[in-house]
Amino acid sequence: MLLALLINRKDTRAKGFWRFCFVLSSAVPMFVSLLIMRTMLQPNGAVNVLLRSLGLIAPEASLPFFTDPTWARVTVIVINIWVGVPYTLMQLTGVLQSIPAELYDAAKVDGAGPVRTFCSITLPYMLYVTTPYLIATFTGNVNNFNVIYLLSGGDPVTNLASTAGSTDLLVTWLYKLTIDKQYYNVGAVVGIMTFIILSVGALFSYRRSKSYKEEGGF
Repeated sequence: MLLALLINRKDTRAKGFWRFCFVLSSAVPMFVSLLIMRTMLQPNGAVNVLLRSLGLIAPEASLPFFTDPTWARVTVIVINIWVGVPYTLMQLTGVLQSIPAELYDAAKVDGAGPVRTFCSITLPYMLYVTTPYLIATFTGNVNNFNVIYLLSGGDPVTNLASTAGSTDLLVTWLYKLTIDKQYYNVGAVVGIMTFIILSVGALFSYRRSKSYKEEGGF
């Protein structure tokens, strides 16, 4: 949202260029991007080799992108955001461009400042339009199998007695339970419970939102 607001400001120059830069990653299939990032962030990958050559880390050292639990979680989150930026940016850009200019003109006449205008016009309008998309995105991230499986594989595993790694989601844990461990009973229960919780949560959130209660209000 912040990125879309910055690009769509009246004072921002070369808006098309900035949109192109951030949307460019969507032209490459997601699995290709994830596999490339996984290779680059390995202990002997391009990123660590470059940092060693620049003297930013010791010659024998490497940043633990996928070997330390905290580093692995942060790495997965950052890359997931980077992969998801193009779609969210295009969605929010369309929303911002559809807000009637008369609303901003009226707010300016009434003496509203930038903060007041954002809180009273831009943010409510964006949330009103994008609430269904946000709910679907949240549900999709819970079931985001590709990012975890192709990027970290759920690793690192700090507890050998556990069936889940430090970066596993419910969907990747479910995969390990059924494919690797053959715990089909437990996997079936986890899958059914995940479906129930997500469906009830999504339905409850949507029915309480203004997008549902005030359809056609904007």
